[in-house]
Amino acid sequence: MPVITYREALRAAMSEEIERDPNVVLMGEEVAQFNGAYKISEGMLAKYGPKRIVDTPISEAGFIGMGVGAAMLGLRPVMELMFFSFYSVAFDQIFNNAANIRYMSGGLINCPIVIRGPANGGTNVGATHSHTPESIAAYHPGIKVVVPSNAYDAKGLMKSAIRDNDPVMFLENTILYGEACEVPDGEYLVPLGKASVMRAGTDISIIGHGRSIQLALKAADLLKEKHNINAEVVDLRSIRPLDVDTILNSVKKTSRCLYVEESKPFCSVGAMVACLISDQAFDYLDAPVKRLTSIDAPAIYSPPLEKLQLPSVERIYQAALDTLK
Repeated sequence: MPVITYREALRAAMSEEIERDPNVVLMGEEVAQFNGAYKISEGMLAKYGPKRIVDTPISEAGFIGMGVGAAMLGLRPVMELMFFSFYSVAFDQIFNNAANIRYMSGGLINCPIVIRGPANGGTNVGATHSHTPESIAAYHPGIKVVVPSNAYDAKGLMKSAIRDNDPVMFLENTILYGEACEVPDGEYLVPLGKASVMRAGTDISIIGHGRSIQLALKAADLLKEKHNINAEVVDLRSIRPLDVDTILNSVKKTSRCLYVEESKPFCSVGAMVACLISDQAFDYLDAPVKRLTSIDAPAIYSPPLEKLQLPSVERIYQAALDTLK
């Protein structure tokens, strides 16, 4: 099985879907002539032409609105944001229109649009370019939210997202773009709404999404090596729809839970998961659900300080030990 990067997996997914379905188009800032700000779409303009790979002005409100309209009329646009922080410029187009059109039309109009791009800190680009808005997106009925942690899932989830008839927010991580793993050639899908048990364990469930999963796996190795603690690591992959069964089954097995995410703590995905566990698996818990997030402040520009602000292997390791006391 070939080993490819997260970046290459996304490119493969979009290319395969463009070839499979004439209604799929990629639009966004610099996706065509510049090969994408992060080179996700490298070579796609030359291969598929300017009607399928379309550069847009730097106006998120304009081109996201155009994509929503195109989706309502039958296309399946994939819209790239250079930074996911800029989703807020198109808040009305995404959350007031795309999210609600199927409901408002009595099911007569679908909006099969994918809005994708990097949503993460850790790259020292400041507070206005470092948002992780998955909890904000997931708040709105009608929107699906996906946060892959590795190249295999990135490809399979992207293909599923493009084929879905609802708007999908597809949040990537810049730091993961160069990370590689085994990814099958050709067709496969990862369903939306299905979590993945990345590592089986019996002593504590470490649940999370996005790049935090890669850190959690390393922390789980430390827990095993230093304390013979068997941590189960569960990657949600999909925030909405949420795989409730996998979350509850894991916690019922281990009786302790640590949720890890890069988002801020207030009204986060982890807060929702902690509430869910407390409501539906309270009798199985031997300790309160613990959460580990970014420090609750705007993203820090200073590289050494931002590193301290974000979840790390050491912070996850220590939080897991605290949960097991």
